[in-house]
Amino acid sequence: MNAIVLAGRRLALLNRARIYTCGITPYDVTHLGHAATFVWVDTLARVLRRCLRVEPVVCRNVTDVDDVLDSAAMRAGTRSDDFAAFQEFLFEGDMSALHVNRPDHEPWAHRYIGPVIRLAEALLESGAAYERSGTVYFRGADVPARAGVDRATALRLAAEFGGRPGDTDKDDPFDVALWQATEHDHQTWPSPWGQGRPGWHAECVAMALSVLGVGVDVHAGGADLRFPHHAYHAAIAETFTGVVPHTRAWFHVGAVTFGGAKMAKSTGNLVLIADLLAKHPAATVRMMILDRPWHESWDYRPELLDAATDRVRLLHEAAARPGPSESTAVDEVRSLLAADLDVPAALAVADEAGGDAARLLIAVLGLA
Repeated sequence: MNAIVLAGRRLALLNRARIYTCGITPYDVTHLGHAATFVWVDTLARVLRRCLRVEPVVCRNVTDVDDVLDSAAMRAGTRSDDFAAFQEFLFEGDMSALHVNRPDHEPWAHRYIGPVIRLAEALLESGAAYERSGTVYFRGADVPARAGVDRATALRLAAEFGGRPGDTDKDDPFDVALWQATEHDHQTWPSPWGQGRPGWHAECVAMALSVLGVGVDVHAGGADLRFPHHAYHAAIAETFTGVVPHTRAWFHVGAVTFGGAKMAKSTGNLVLIADLLAKHPAATVRMMILDRPWHESWDYRPELLDAATDRVRLLHEAAARPGPSESTAVDEVRSLLAADLDVPAALAVADEAGGDAARLLIAVLGLA
């Protein structure tokens, strides 16, 4: 039986794997922390195709309806849609240069206003949501506990990610907006409750359900999205569809820090992909990202690129060797990659065996 292990969970598959990836909010340039997630998802898709003969169906959304995007566009003195389109163009250029394959589906949030409204209407009808002052709230009091997050941490993260736990219109601090009433200087659309815009979590639910159906095999994104975003996505989708679990396996990619701090424009510690690729081949940058456990956080240091350069060279040298005529190394590489994407172990086998095993790993890691 075809199966892949992700974070210790065995995921049996037939001939397709539906992967939903939380994509970009197109308001700024792409840094290494963003890219690491998308390189790992690209590698997961390659492993499924080349090692398990399972066809990945990848949906990576674009969150082009967002408060942060609106604010960035206002600072730039331009329309939100024009600003988002330009930032998305830069992002796609970075992904192409990194050998990240285009997703099969790339929905934009602004095209799913209607599905978000229908989602909110259905949850209102079932009693899982309520409307107040033009905003429709999802009842989320139990979401932190379901996600295994204590109350104090959940309150902090909810505030950090714009969940407004102090909103006095809410019945509970952990209720979240499916539809947000109009606010000054933000994009708005008509709805049964007045002018407004979709809530962040509702956007992703509407896009995932519309494109991939009632459930997904793998839901991918940065580890920082585990709560609140992924927790609410699952809760809202499961409440709407009645299908549990909505997500069969989570792929929470470890964060990339620099100087011990999370990469952020406010701290000035961004490592831009365009800058890295101006000095290093894409294979070197990908190897730096991939030669480690996918779920562990790590701190960027420039010398890691030198080590990655050497690893790429050694792997290509191994690929140039003929390799043994009777070798199980290719099967071993496939098995290691299917076992939680164990790239370091697969590299060790490919380096020693050379030949077809090394050539397979070069293709799966996107180093060619």
